[in-house]
Order: sequence, then structure tokens, then C-alpha cells
Amino acid sequence: MSPQPQLPPVAPSVTAELVEALSPRLRKRLDAGVAKLLARPAVRAGDTVRIAVDDETDVVLHAPEGAVTGADAIRCGCLLAPDCLHRAAAASAAPVADEAAAPVAEETAAPGETAGAGREPVAAEPAKQPGPQGLPGPASRTRQPKPADRADGPGASGQTDRPHQPGPPPTAAAEDAEDAESVTDAQRTAARAVFDAAAAVLDAGTEGSGAVLQAELLRAAHTARLAGLPRAAAAAVAVVTGVRAARSADPGHRLADLATALSGVLGVAHRLPYAAGPELAALRGTVRRPYRPDGSLRLYGLFSEPVLTATGYAGAVTWTADAGGRLYSVSDVAPGGPSRATGAADRAVRLGDTALTHRELSRAGLAVSGATVSPTGRLGAGAGVRAVRASGVAWDSEPLRRLWAVPAAEQVARALDGGHDLLFLEVTLTGAVREADGESLLADCGGVPLRLAVAHDDPALPYRDNLRLLAAAQGSRLRIVARLAPGPRPRALLLAVRHPTDPAARVDLGLDRLRHADLPAGAAAAPAVAVPAVDEAPLHLLRRRVHQAVSGGRPVLASARGGAGDGDRLRRNGLATAAALLGELHAAAADRTRDAFGRLLPADPDRFARAWLAAAVYTETVERALCADGWGAPAPQTSAARP
Repeated sequence: MSPQPQLPPVAPSVTAELVEALSPRLRKRLDAGVAKLLARPAVRAGDTVRIAVDDETDVVLHAPEGAVTGADAIRCGCLLAPDCLHRAAAASAAPVADEAAAPVAEETAAPGETAGAGREPVAAEPAKQPGPQGLPGPASRTRQPKPADRADGPGASGQTDRPHQPGPPPTAAAEDAEDAESVTDAQRTAARAVFDAAAAVLDAGTEGSGAVLQAELLRAAHTARLAGLPRAAAAAVAVVTGVRAARSADPGHRLADLATALSGVLGVAHRLPYAAGPELAALRGTVRRPYRPDGSLRLYGLFSEPVLTATGYAGAVTWTADAGGRLYSVSDVAPGGPSRATGAADRAVRLGDTALTHRELSRAGLAVSGATVSPTGRLGAGAGVRAVRASGVAWDSEPLRRLWAVPAAEQVARALDGGHDLLFLEVTLTGAVREADGESLLADCGGVPLRLAVAHDDPALPYRDNLRLLAAAQGSRLRIVARLAPGPRPRALLLAVRHPTDPAARVDLGLDRLRHADLPAGAAAAPAVAVPAVDEAPLHLLRRRVHQAVSGGRPVLASARGGAGDGDRLRRNGLATAAALLGELHAAAADRTRDAFGRLLPADPDRFARAWLAAAVYTETVERALCADGWGAPAPQTSAARP
């Protein structure tokens, strides 16, 4: 039986419009309608997906540009159409397409550059957001690469990835606002709407945030986008994607990532009305990433990794480096699922006239003339770009070997301060460990005990199988490429390794499959050792409540016990600020005032959201400091507007 085709992404404004058109009676039935629609058979034919609601009624989604960008592109044959439950359910069941960029086929290019067909969407730039009272915002989670160049904001990868989709062009007022030195009234209003909608989601928790609350947040995201706030819009979309993943029990859902996304959107919306100058520019974000001419480049392939996002996009990213060690990426991401993620590596790289595939480029080289490059190192594929195949080098040879010559602590400090999060490490494998979030490899990295985890949990990708096989190569010393996973203990997501028995070869763990014959002679798998969770500083007492609020909403914290005891323990361990934040969080959750007749008034979601945001920002900031300390790196910067 062939797999069910994935629904095309739907623009936030479309979902908000269709849900708003429902009667109060139909809104109450929307969540049940979404579940029912997802269980019905669907058939894809070209750019159209048809869902059989029953024997006589179909819902049709038309996505000529890869995404549904207008309400009239979703049609239903029932008697209640167009204001029927089926259209709104289909939009609410589909992945969210971000409206904050131009269409994929019309990606903004540098002078003389024409975007290539099929290239992945561009995402909004993400500068670090501040939290309440000027506290720095949480560091972005670093897991799956973003479809563009990992420069966009929080993801849920799950990933929380936010490829952009076709949408109406920015208004003239929004474009003028980009150059304004202060917040406009429209932006202030839009930020307030985003904050209120996100606060409502937090108040209800993932269990209570059904399609109606999601649509309200999507409407706020669309309003923010039109007001010239692409970063707030993209952050709001990331929250909706994370909530949907949580409610559908998506195996890629991580509660910590959803908490990060929520603190991101609340932090931006909270701080934006008071910002000015560079901080305001960072909080607004940018829709289109500038590509600048970079002359001629001689690049050396490093590795390739698959991309598989929660928003319905898939493909591959290939990383290269020049003679000076600067990283460049070439990617091919488009709507699709696991099969596209595994097959994109064998597609030709869209750069000049080269016929190299991503898999070949990861081991070869490239000579580029007329190159255009984004600030984050993503190569443009304009008409003026010329590229031909060149020889590659092994990781042990110059110029690539200099990437591994940088001390691990220095690489971690760079990542925590906003640089790229790839780590080039030499490790000795020491075993495997089984923890709450799955198995990890244990390794020694220059005296630092390191945990290496899978970069993506989807079973279609060979990450987990390769990691389990590598566990049999205890004692092997390997060069690896990993992505930093911030946390109290040194941890990274394993992406590529030097071949265990052939130093001149490398293995892309998300695309290639290791076999027992690739391991050193005599290698035998040892069982993973279960270890209890360790948290030297009791910061988990505050983190647990922050995460509980995301999952269960305000009522869970209002009825939670042990708040006073947890606060006392935090104070005894020198975390007085954490204790105060925990106390305020519980107080805000339980605060229910009464009117003159003694009747309970509705809870104040604004106070609860601000108390939660302060606790989340504090937790993330301390965890970043603990991460740096675990690697022996200097404390990360705390500038709120750092790009």
C-alpha cells in the first residue's frame, strides 16, 4: 500500500480566514473535524491533493507554487461550502507555510543573480531576542539544519524549521517601516496581537490549544508580517508548528523545543514596543537575505546532511570550506517527505553548470567564479555564477585539517555567541549510554566527556542505525562533525565521521549506511548502559515548571504542589533569582480575583505569560552558561540585540 500523500503547506492567513468564517457551533467541532479528515484517504495529482470526506464529497487543495496561498485554492463539494467545516479542517491539518518571504521560484538574488528553480525558501534572520526587563533571550536550539542556511529563527524540528512560502508582497507601509528608527503604531499593535495570541496558547497548553487558538496565532503572525515584523511572524508560525507536532504525537516533537519557540515569540513581542535603533532592527528581522558578490572561490567538500522539517520540506545541504576555513553551504530543499530527504543527495547541485550531485560534492571540490554569498555563507545560484568540478581533499589534509585544529572550547564559545554551530572534533569512542531521550555514544574529547546523539529521529534516515553500529567501535579515535546541543553537560548531534577503517574516507551519517565490515576487526557491540539523569545545579526544578506550563497550561501550575519546597531548595543552592521566578510563576498561575459579588474573574493570561517568559529566559541563559562551563569555554555574551 502506498503511503498517504502529505498535504501541501497552507499560508497562515488562509487558515485564519477559513476558521474565522466558521459559525460558533462549527468552531467547537473543528478539532474533531481535523482528526477525521486526517484519517480519510488522500490522492495527489500534480499540484492538487484530493481528500475523500465521504463517498460523495471531496476536499481539494490546489498548490501550484508548492503551497496554498489563497482561500479559494481549498474547495469542498459539500452543501455548506464555502463556509463549511471541511475547508477549515483541511487548512488546519496541513503544514504551515510561512508568508514572510517571496515565492520559492522568485527568491531575492544579488545583483545579476537569478534564483534557480527548486531551491529552498528563504527564512527570516533571527537575531537573539531579549526577554523581560532587558534579560537576554534564549539561545536558539541547534538541531536540524534550516532549509535556507540555519540563519532563521527558532524551529521545531523539529524542528521548528520555517521555510517560506508564496504570499502577498509586503505593503508600502511595511517597507517604509523597515527604515524607521522607532516602532510604528501598526507594529506596536501587531506585536501586542502576537503576544496576546501566544499568551493564550501558553495559558491553554498544548492539550488545550486546538485549531481555533492556532488560527488566532496564525492571524496574528499574518498581521505582524504585513506590519513589517517578519521575525515575530516567523516565530509565531514556529509555535503553531510545534503545537501541532505535540498534539499529533509526532516522534520529532520535543517539549524543550516548543518551550524555546514560545519564549522566542513572547520575547520578541514583549520587547519590540520599547526597542529602538539596532535592537529594533534585530527584533524586526529581515524577510530577504542579501546576496553579495564574492568573486572567485575554491571550495572543498566537507559533508552532506539530509533536511526533513516538520513543515513539510525535505532535501539536502552540502557543506564546503575555502582555503581559509570559512564555511559555505549549497542546499536543495523543496516540499516533500522522507523519500526526498534521502534522494536529494543524488540530485545535481544547483550551482552554475556543474553536474556534481550533493553526495559527490561532499567528497570533491568546486571552483566558482562570479559567486554570490549570503552573510551566513549560503551560495547563490544566479545566472552569472559559474562552477566547475575540482579535486577534493581528505579531512586530514590542508586546508580542511585546520577546522579540527581549533580547540573545542573555542568552537563552542563561537556557537553560543551566535556563530555557526558546527563542531569539528577529534574524539575517542568509549561506549554507549541509554538516557531518557534515547541512546547516545560516549566519547572522550580532549579530556571532556562527550555525549553524541542522533541528529534526526526519523526512521527513514540512517542516523540511529549508524550510531548503534559505531557503539561497537569502542576505542576508535575518529574525526567527527557534529552540531552543538546546548545543555549542562557536553552534548552534540553527530552528523559525519571519518571512516573507522579508512582514514581517507568519510561517512555522512544521515545519508550513508555503515556496515559491520566497516568497523575495526574484532569490534563487537556492547549494550548501552542506563544512567540516571544528573543535574548538578537544581535548575531542573524551575525548568520542569516551565515545561509543564507549555504542556498543560496555566491550570497545571495553578494546581501543582511543591512550589514552596522547590523554592527553598533553589535558595539553599544559591539560586535565589530562580526561586523568586518560580514563586512568581506559581502565584501568576493561581491568581484568580473576584468581582464585587464574589464571583471568580477570568485568569490574567498576560501576567502568567510574563512570569513564564521571565522564568524561561532565565533558565535558558543559565543553561548556556553551564554549557560553556562544561566545555571549558568562556561565558557566552548576553547582548540582546546580537545578530
